[in-house]
Amino acid sequence: MATLFVVGTPIGNLEDITLRALRVLKEVDLILCEDTRVTKRLLSRYDIETSTMSYHAQSKLAKVDKILSLLGEGKNVAIVSDAGTPCISDPGMLLVSQVLERLPLVKIVPIPGPSALVTALSATGISVAEFTFLGFLPHKKGRETLFKEIASSSRVMAFYESPHRVEKSLEALEKFCGAERRIIVARELTKIYEEFVRGTVPEVRTHFAENPDRVRGEFVVIISPRGRLIEDGE
Repeated sequence: MATLFVVGTPIGNLEDITLRALRVLKEVDLILCEDTRVTKRLLSRYDIETSTMSYHAQSKLAKVDKILSLLGEGKNVAIVSDAGTPCISDPGMLLVSQVLERLPLVKIVPIPGPSALVTALSATGISVAEFTFLGFLPHKKGRETLFKEIASSSRVMAFYESPHRVEKSLEALEKFCGAERRIIVARELTKIYEEFVRGTVPEVRTHFAENPDRVRGEFVVIISPRGRLIEDGE
Protein backbone atom coordinates (compact mmCIF):
# COMPACT_ATOMS: atom_id res chain seq x y z
CA MET A 1 0.00 0.00 0.00
CA ALA A 2 1.10 3.55 -0.70
CA THR A 3 2.60 6.04 1.72
CA LEU A 4 2.05 9.77 2.16
CA PHE A 5 5.21 11.39 3.53
CA VAL A 6 4.87 14.72 5.35
CA VAL A 7 8.33 16.19 4.80
CA GLY A 8 9.91 19.09 6.66
CA THR A 9 12.11 21.31 4.49
CA PRO A 10 14.55 24.15 5.29
CA ILE A 11 13.15 27.47 6.53
CA GLY A 12 15.94 29.40 4.82
CA ASN A 13 19.31 27.68 4.68
CA LEU A 14 19.10 24.80 2.19
CA GLU A 15 21.85 22.94 4.07
CA ASP A 16 19.36 22.26 6.86
CA ILE A 17 17.60 19.53 4.84
CA THR A 18 17.97 16.10 6.46
CA LEU A 19 19.51 13.07 4.77
CA ARG A 20 16.27 11.18 5.28
CA ALA A 21 14.23 13.94 3.64
CA LEU A 22 16.54 13.93 0.61
CA ARG A 23 16.20 10.17 0.25
CA VAL A 24 12.42 10.28 0.49
CA LEU A 25 12.13 13.14 -2.02
CA LYS A 26 14.26 11.14 -4.47
CA GLU A 27 12.33 7.90 -4.03
CA VAL A 28 8.67 8.99 -4.06
CA ASP A 29 6.61 9.08 -7.24
CA LEU A 30 5.33 12.62 -6.71
CA ILE A 31 6.07 15.69 -4.57
CA LEU A 32 3.19 18.00 -3.65
CA CYS A 33 4.45 21.59 -3.35
CA GLU A 34 2.97 24.76 -1.91
CA ASP A 35 4.78 26.59 -4.73
CA THR A 36 6.53 24.41 -7.30
CA ARG A 37 9.00 27.19 -8.14
CA VAL A 38 10.21 27.39 -4.55
CA THR A 39 10.49 23.63 -4.13
CA LYS A 40 12.29 23.18 -7.44
CA ARG A 41 15.11 25.41 -6.18
CA LEU A 42 15.63 22.93 -3.35
CA LEU A 43 15.31 19.91 -5.64
CA SER A 44 17.74 21.40 -8.15
CA ARG A 45 20.31 22.02 -5.41
CA TYR A 46 20.34 18.29 -4.62
CA ASP A 47 19.82 16.94 -8.16
CA ILE A 48 16.37 15.53 -7.41
CA GLU A 49 14.27 15.00 -10.54
CA THR A 50 11.04 13.70 -8.98
CA SER A 51 7.82 14.99 -10.55
CA THR A 52 6.04 17.81 -8.73
CA MET A 53 2.45 19.03 -8.44
CA SER A 54 1.14 22.19 -6.81
CA TYR A 55 -0.95 21.76 -3.66
CA HIS A 56 -1.66 24.81 -1.51
CA ALA A 57 -4.27 26.38 0.76
CA GLN A 58 -6.45 27.41 -2.21
CA SER A 59 -6.42 23.99 -3.88
CA LYS A 60 -9.89 22.67 -4.64
CA LEU A 61 -11.32 19.38 -3.43
CA ALA A 62 -10.90 18.06 -6.97
CA LYS A 63 -7.13 18.28 -6.46
CA VAL A 64 -7.46 16.29 -3.23
CA ASP A 65 -9.48 13.67 -5.09
CA LYS A 66 -6.76 13.40 -7.74
CA ILE A 67 -4.07 12.92 -5.09
CA LEU A 68 -6.16 10.30 -3.29
CA SER A 69 -6.60 8.49 -6.59
CA LEU A 70 -2.82 8.34 -7.07
CA LEU A 71 -2.34 7.03 -3.54
CA GLY A 72 -5.06 4.47 -4.17
CA GLU A 73 -3.11 3.27 -7.20
CA GLY A 74 -0.12 2.61 -4.97
CA LYS A 75 1.87 5.76 -5.74
CA ASN A 76 4.07 7.08 -2.94
CA VAL A 77 3.62 10.82 -2.43
CA ALA A 78 5.49 13.45 -0.42
CA ILE A 79 3.99 16.76 0.64
CA VAL A 80 6.20 19.77 1.40
CA SER A 81 5.57 23.43 2.14
CA ASP A 82 7.68 26.35 0.93
CA ALA A 83 9.53 26.32 4.24
CA GLY A 84 9.28 24.27 7.41
CA THR A 85 6.83 21.49 8.14
CA PRO A 86 3.52 21.03 6.28
CA CYS A 87 0.28 21.20 8.29
CA ILE A 88 1.86 23.49 10.94
CA SER A 89 0.57 26.93 9.92
CA ASP A 90 0.95 25.62 6.36
CA PRO A 91 -1.20 23.72 3.84
CA GLY A 92 -1.64 19.98 4.14
CA MET A 93 -4.03 19.31 7.01
CA LEU A 94 -7.04 18.80 4.73
CA LEU A 95 -5.17 16.26 2.63
CA VAL A 96 -3.94 14.33 5.66
CA SER A 97 -7.43 14.25 7.19
CA GLN A 98 -8.93 13.05 3.90
CA VAL A 99 -6.35 10.28 3.58
CA LEU A 100 -7.10 9.14 7.13
CA GLU A 101 -10.83 9.13 6.44
CA ARG A 102 -10.97 7.73 2.92
CA LEU A 103 -7.79 5.65 2.55
CA PRO A 104 -7.19 4.11 5.99
CA LEU A 105 -4.66 1.61 4.60
CA VAL A 106 -2.37 4.36 3.30
CA LYS A 107 0.48 5.03 5.73
CA ILE A 108 1.16 8.61 6.79
CA VAL A 109 4.82 9.04 7.69
CA PRO A 110 6.22 12.31 9.08
CA ILE A 111 9.78 13.21 8.10
CA PRO A 112 10.94 15.71 10.75
CA GLY A 113 12.66 18.89 9.68
CA PRO A 114 13.27 22.53 10.56
CA SER A 115 10.66 24.59 12.39
CA ALA A 116 10.79 28.37 12.68
CA LEU A 117 9.02 28.17 16.03
CA VAL A 118 11.41 25.68 17.64
CA THR A 119 14.43 27.39 16.06
CA ALA A 120 13.41 30.72 17.59
CA LEU A 121 12.59 29.26 21.00
CA SER A 122 15.91 27.41 21.17
CA ALA A 123 17.85 30.67 21.06
CA THR A 124 15.80 32.65 23.57
CA GLY A 125 17.75 31.52 26.61
CA ILE A 126 14.58 31.03 28.62
CA SER A 127 12.80 27.98 29.97
CA VAL A 128 10.11 26.91 27.53
CA ALA A 129 8.99 23.66 29.10
CA GLU A 130 5.51 25.09 28.63
CA PHE A 131 4.47 27.47 25.88
CA THR A 132 1.46 28.27 23.72
CA PHE A 133 1.81 28.59 19.95
CA LEU A 134 -0.84 30.69 18.21
CA GLY A 135 0.24 30.29 14.59
CA PHE A 136 -0.59 33.31 12.41
CA LEU A 137 -2.94 35.65 14.25
CA PRO A 138 -6.36 36.39 12.73
CA HIS A 139 -6.69 39.58 10.68
CA LYS A 140 -9.77 40.91 12.46
CA LYS A 141 -12.24 38.55 14.10
CA GLY A 142 -11.11 37.52 17.57
CA ARG A 143 -7.86 39.47 17.35
CA GLU A 144 -8.49 41.68 20.40
CA THR A 145 -9.61 38.69 22.47
CA LEU A 146 -6.42 36.87 21.53
CA PHE A 147 -4.20 39.76 22.63
CA LYS A 148 -6.04 39.88 25.95
CA GLU A 149 -5.30 36.17 26.33
CA ILE A 150 -1.62 36.79 25.59
CA ALA A 151 -1.53 39.60 28.16
CA SER A 152 -2.93 37.41 30.93
CA SER A 153 -1.02 34.21 30.14
CA SER A 154 1.34 32.68 32.68
CA ARG A 155 3.08 30.76 29.87
CA VAL A 156 5.47 31.83 27.15
CA MET A 157 3.37 32.75 24.10
CA ALA A 158 4.56 32.66 20.50
CA PHE A 159 3.08 33.48 17.12
CA TYR A 160 4.10 34.01 13.50
CA GLU A 161 3.69 37.36 11.79
CA SER A 162 4.20 38.80 8.32
CA PRO A 163 6.23 41.96 7.63
CA HIS A 164 3.23 44.08 6.66
CA ARG A 165 1.42 43.32 9.93
CA VAL A 166 4.20 43.05 12.49
CA GLU A 167 4.04 46.73 13.53
CA LYS A 168 0.29 46.48 14.20
CA SER A 169 0.86 43.37 16.28
CA LEU A 170 3.61 45.04 18.29
CA GLU A 171 1.34 48.04 18.82
CA ALA A 172 -1.41 45.73 20.10
CA LEU A 173 1.06 43.95 22.40
CA GLU A 174 2.04 47.27 23.95
CA LYS A 175 -1.60 48.23 24.37
CA PHE A 176 -2.69 45.01 26.07
CA CYS A 177 0.53 43.81 27.74
CA GLY A 178 1.94 47.14 28.84
CA ALA A 179 5.23 48.90 28.24
CA GLU A 180 7.27 46.70 30.58
CA ARG A 181 6.47 43.30 29.05
CA ARG A 182 9.56 41.84 27.44
CA ILE A 183 9.54 40.06 24.11
CA ILE A 184 11.85 38.54 21.53
CA VAL A 185 11.28 38.99 17.82
CA ALA A 186 13.18 36.65 15.51
CA ARG A 187 13.31 37.15 11.76
CA GLU A 188 15.04 35.73 8.70
CA LEU A 189 15.91 32.61 10.69
CA THR A 190 18.82 30.54 9.29
CA LYS A 191 19.39 33.16 6.57
CA ILE A 192 22.22 35.66 6.08
CA TYR A 193 20.37 38.48 7.86
CA GLU A 194 19.06 36.41 10.76
CA GLU A 195 18.22 38.67 13.69
CA PHE A 196 16.94 38.37 17.26
CA VAL A 197 15.62 41.59 18.80
CA ARG A 198 15.15 41.48 22.57
CA GLY A 199 13.64 44.06 24.90
CA THR A 200 10.40 45.62 26.08
CA VAL A 201 7.68 46.02 23.49
CA PRO A 202 8.40 49.77 23.05
CA GLU A 203 12.12 49.04 22.64
CA VAL A 204 11.47 46.45 19.95
CA ARG A 205 9.00 48.76 18.18
CA THR A 206 11.60 51.53 18.19
CA HIS A 207 14.22 49.18 16.73
CA PHE A 208 12.08 48.39 13.70
CA ALA A 209 10.84 51.98 13.34
CA GLU A 210 14.46 53.14 13.13
CA ASN A 211 15.44 50.27 10.81
CA PRO A 212 12.55 49.91 8.33
CA ASP A 213 14.80 47.94 5.98
CA ARG A 214 14.72 45.14 8.56
CA VAL A 215 10.95 44.74 8.40
CA ARG A 216 11.34 41.87 5.96
CA GLY A 217 10.86 38.14 5.94
CA GLU A 218 8.76 36.09 8.31
CA PHE A 219 8.72 36.93 12.00
CA VAL A 220 8.43 34.80 15.13
CA VAL A 221 7.22 36.82 18.12
CA ILE A 222 7.83 35.39 21.61
CA ILE A 223 6.23 37.00 24.67
CA SER A 224 7.34 36.51 28.26
CA PRO A 225 4.75 35.15 30.73
CA ARG A 226 2.74 37.60 32.80
CA GLY A 227 4.74 38.66 35.83
CA ARG A 228 8.04 37.34 34.50
CA LEU A 229 10.74 39.03 32.47
CA ILE A 230 12.82 37.61 29.66
CA GLU A 231 16.40 38.58 30.34
CA ASP A 232 19.18 38.29 27.78
CA GLY A 233 21.13 35.12 28.41
CA GLU A 234 18.78 33.87 31.15
